[in-house]
Amino acid sequence: MMTTPEQKPPKDTQAYVLTKSDIDNTPETKHIHQFNEHAIRHTVSLSDIVGLTKFGLHLVRVEAGDETTTHHYHEESDEFIYVLSGELSLRYGDEHYELSAGDFVGFPAHGAAHSMRNESDADATYLMGGSRPPIDITLYPEIDRKMYKIHGKKEYVDMEDLGEV
Repeated sequence: MMTTPEQKPPKDTQAYVLTKSDIDNTPETKHIHQFNEHAIRHTVSLSDIVGLTKFGLHLVRVEAGDETTTHHYHEESDEFIYVLSGELSLRYGDEHYELSAGDFVGFPAHGAAHSMRNESDADATYLMGGSRPPIDITLYPEIDRKMYKIHGKKEYVDMEDLGEV
């Protein structure tokens, strides 16, 4: 049940409670990254189910050998991950980290580019969350591209085509 900013949330608190059973019985949505066919996430968007609009919280599963995204950073959105199971290889700026259950990583707006890959033989799961500003710019330094998200609509431009005013 989604609410728009103009709507008031329901007073029925049950609408905001998800049990483990509710979550386990919610089908995953398969997301293939728009700029990377090898970045495949299987996601349950917990925040969307209960109608939260100011930040997102998603339960994500990444299969063995898959990536999570295209190497990127956001201008306005803070992001984080908390690893629940499995192992992920994180590339964060110029550094590499091996993550496993219980590890937490914050990705502040205007921070270093980041991406992950599941290099193990088993699925990895993590919570992914972040702020949802009405306007954000995502930069993809390795493919030299910017993506603009303005009130839910996404557009991108290759840096070679971007001109100054």
